[in-house]
Parts: sequence; C-alpha cells; structure tokens
Amino acid sequence: MPEINEAYAPGTPCWVGLTAQDQRAAMDYYGTLFGWTGEVGPAEYGGYAVMEKDGRAVAGISPAMAPEGQPEPPHVWTTFLASDDADATARRISDAGGAVLFGPDAVGTLGRMVVASDATGAVFGVWDPQDFIGAGRVNEPGSVIWCDCNTRDLPAAAAFYEAALGLKAHRVDEASGDYLGLFTEAAPDRPVGGVGDMGDRFPPEVPPHWMTTFAVADLADTVATHREANGTVVQEPTRTPWGEMALLVDPWGAPFGAMQPGGS
Repeated sequence: MPEINEAYAPGTPCWVGLTAQDQRAAMDYYGTLFGWTGEVGPAEYGGYAVMEKDGRAVAGISPAMAPEGQPEPPHVWTTFLASDDADATARRISDAGGAVLFGPDAVGTLGRMVVASDATGAVFGVWDPQDFIGAGRVNEPGSVIWCDCNTRDLPAAAAFYEAALGLKAHRVDEASGDYLGLFTEAAPDRPVGGVGDMGDRFPPEVPPHWMTTFAVADLADTVATHREANGTVVQEPTRTPWGEMALLVDPWGAPFGAMQPGGS
C-alpha cells in the first residue's frame, strides 16, 4: 500500500517529524538524500515544512523552538501513532504510566496532536487526523518503511503500548528473539511497527527511543551521499531477511535507518 488516502488505523505509525536545529539546511540535506521537495510553512504553523516525494506527503521538518524559559528541544525524529480520539489517548497514556509532554492541542483544522513519553521513557507523538491524515506515501523509496521503539524494559513497553494505544506485542517468528511486532486490532496478522530490547546494542547512556527507517532504492548510493554531506554511519550496510540496512546519523545528530528492501 504505497499510497495512503484514508485515515490510518489507531496505533499505526502515521507520520514522522524532525525537529531541526537548522530547518533550511535539514530540508536541503534530506531533499538531496531522499528526493524530497518542500517549502517552509506559514507562520501560523510555526514554519512547519511538509516534505513530499512525488507529490505525496512523507515527513515533516520543523524549526526547533522552545517555550519561553525552556531549553531548545533536541534535533531528533519523532514517530506519530494514529488515534481517533487524542484526548482519550492522552488519558490512557497517563493511566498506563507514561507522561504527556504536550497537548492534546489542535493544529488548525489539520488534526490534534500529543507528544508523550512511554512508561520506559521513549518519546513519541500521537496524531488524531482531521484534514490531514499523515503520510500519503509509505514503503517506497524516499518514504517511511518502518518505525520501532528501542527500550530497556521490554515487558513494560509492551504492556504500555497495549494499554495506551491498543497495540498487541508478540514475536513475529521464532528467530525474532527480544524483538516484538506491534499489531493493531484492525490488522492482527500484520505488524505495523516493533519494540525491541536495547540490551548491549546501544551504549548505556543512550535512552529508550523510537527509530524511523526510510526505504531507499540504492543503499550504497544513499550512504555515499550521506557521507558527502558530513553525516555519520553508525552501522554499515548489513544484510537482513527484509533487505539491506544501515544506521545513519544526520549532520546535526539525529539517528535514522535506511533500508533497501529485498530478502536475503
């Protein structure tokens, strides 16, 4: 389903947004890397830029703006999970041991937004759509192909996402180990995301977090372009059952994944 025209099922990753230290430079970098186009948005939306791939919305890039007296937010990608009632989802987040950091708040007539952290500390967003459903293209080069939560307490994270978002977490297959697929009520046989134990795969100072992975047509070319732009390669291209993957960090410090789909 590369093109999306209807609202996402609740719990499904439906949008990703980058809070950028240098919005214009980030737009240029990701535009070159993924073939995105976009313009700085109107002032009433804080200049938020909706980036497109082949005429369909794929991601957002906003300038980092701090409320008065607060520190500037980090340069980072945020995954937004779909909701059909942002207020009710916010209440469930709090009841499940998470923390609501922002919202629920209306974004004009586009929808209602929440930013929260789960019971293990991973930050994510919630999007309750009105005029804007989220990404209009997925699973194609230059668009999101996967989002997952990396946590240091897998049972707690799994319990949280079921209680707060209705996502059931279980192993996709016997080889998945400490990695669980996240399944919606609408599609109980197809994972919409995942949650995995960080273990020793990450340094101890790295907190729980959501990771965005983008599909690319040629991973070697993407990594070369990334390096030319002074990006960092944390994990060199590696073959997996789902395709070849690399873990990258953009020039300002935001990690993300890149995948060239295709089984090993």
